[in-house]
Amino acid sequence: MTAIAGHLSVDGLRDRYVSSSHACEARHFQTIWLLAKGHSVGQVAEMTSFGERWIEQLAARYNAEGPGSLGDLRRRNGAKATVLKPELIEKLRVRLQEAPDDGGLWTSAKVAVFLARELGVEKVAVQRGWEALKACGLSIQTPRPRNPNAATPEEAAAFKKRELAREIWPGR
Repeated sequence: MTAIAGHLSVDGLRDRYVSSSHACEARHFQTIWLLAKGHSVGQVAEMTSFGERWIEQLAARYNAEGPGSLGDLRRRNGAKATVLKPELIEKLRVRLQEAPDDGGLWTSAKVAVFLARELGVEKVAVQRGWEALKACGLSIQTPRPRNPNAATPEEAAAFKKRELAREIWPGR
């Protein structure tokens, strides 16, 4: 049996487990609560699917630092986003005034390539490209779908011809 410090009562641990709005924090409180109830590390590992070593580390952290040490500590690490700095966003705003290198429209993937080049790194996640576009005040802009009945008779005939060709020669 692992000894659990009395920062919170067993009922207090259960209440924190039940009322937590973050899954990671809830699972951590569940783990400590089960240990405080007298379950062994092996039993708690079976119930929570956490590894025994992680449960021991979590218990040691709770014993040393209390309830504030549980949960996803990355949420409160105080770090700001390091990739999308204001000067980089300003460079992007200027670059977005021109067409992308390959033509077409700017996409989050194309913006990610631009960001990687500016930062001197091999790759930037496409999600960062999307966040940069949003930081520049842009959003998804796609035209509304066109009504197929609005096609001219010539366009409709050309479409039917293409579709027929695809049916006859599937690889084309």
